[in-house]
Amino acid sequence: MQEEIELPEQEEQDLYEHLRVVVDKGQSLLRIDKFLMHRIENASRNRIQNAIEAENVLVNDKPVKASYKVKPADVISVVLPHPPRDTEVYPENIPLDIVYEDDDVIVVNKDAGMVVHPGYNNYTGTLVNALVYHFQQLPELPGNDGRPGLVHRIDKDTSGLLLISKNERSMTYLARQFFDHSITRKYLALAWGDIAEDGTVTGYIGRSLKDRKIMSVYDDEEKGKWSVTHYKVLERFGYVTLIECQLETGRTHQIRAHMKHIGHPLFNDATYGGDKILKGTVFTKYRQFVDNCFELLPRQALHAQTLGFVHPTTKKYIYFEKPLPDNFALVLEKWRNYANTNNNPGAAALNV
Repeated sequence: MQEEIELPEQEEQDLYEHLRVVVDKGQSLLRIDKFLMHRIENASRNRIQNAIEAENVLVNDKPVKASYKVKPADVISVVLPHPPRDTEVYPENIPLDIVYEDDDVIVVNKDAGMVVHPGYNNYTGTLVNALVYHFQQLPELPGNDGRPGLVHRIDKDTSGLLLISKNERSMTYLARQFFDHSITRKYLALAWGDIAEDGTVTGYIGRSLKDRKIMSVYDDEEKGKWSVTHYKVLERFGYVTLIECQLETGRTHQIRAHMKHIGHPLFNDATYGGDKILKGTVFTKYRQFVDNCFELLPRQALHAQTLGFVHPTTKKYIYFEKPLPDNFALVLEKWRNYANTNNNPGAAALNV
C-alpha cells in the first residue's frame, strides 16, 4: 500500500507576483498601462487595467490611474494574482458548505480532511475539483475561465473558512489585501500546555533541514520567510489551552509551526508532535481520556473560525464566522469536564 504523503500547501504569498521597477533615467513619458505591458510577461492590457483599478499599481507608494504618464526615476510597485499553473482540473460533484456567494466571491466552510488544491497523491476529491464543478453551473463572467481563484489556503486537516474569487477583477482586488495583510483571519486552536498569557510569535519560517514536510522557525532570514502570529488565551484546562490565533502573515503551516516552536504543539497534530501525551499525569485513566479525545478528533485541533475583507465591488467590509465542528466542540467539552471534575489547578475559563 502506498503511503499517503501530505506536502505543505503552496505559500499564500506565492499566489501573487510582486513586481518592483525603478524607471530608467532615459525613459520618455508613457502611459503606465502600456509601460507595464512591456515589463510584465504574459500580462494583457485588461489584466493590468484591473490591477490599476484595484489600486494594486503604486507609483512612489501612491495608487495611480491608467492614464498616468511614467517619468524617469519613478518607483513602480505591482501586485497581480498568478495565473493557474495546472493544465487541467476535472470537475467533481462534491457537496460544498457555502457560507456566502455573489457574482465576485464565494466563502466556503471546508471540512477537515479535504485537500484544497490538487497535488501529489491528491489529484481528485479536492476543494478545487468541487469548485470547478460548482462554477460550471454558473453563467460565464468577465475574466472567469471556469476555474476558481484561490485567494489563500488552509491545510488538509484544518477546518474552516476559505475565500475564493470568481473573476480576475475580484482576484486582483483581494490579492492586494492579502499582500498587505489587511484581511482578518482568526483561528481557534487547542494547544498542549498551560499557556500563561497572550503573546506573539515571530520568526523566519522555512522547510526543516531534517524533514521537508515540516516547517521550522529560524532566526536567519536566509532560511525562511518572515512570519507573525498573535495568540490570545481563551480558556485553560490545565494540561491544554484553548487559544485564538490571528495571522499577520500567511506562511505554510504557520500556526502549527509557531506553536511547536514555543513549546505548545497543537493537540493531536501528528506532524508537529502533538499526537502524544505531552502534559498531564501518568495514570491509566488519564491516558484513556486523552486517547478518547484523539479518536474523537483525529487531526490537529485547528479551525479557521473568522474571515473579514473589503468586498471588491461594494468596497464594504464584510465578516464571517463559523462555529467549531461538532467533534472539536465535543473534545473541548470533555476537557472542560475533566478539568472541573479533577479540580485541575491550571484550569480557568477567562472572560473574553
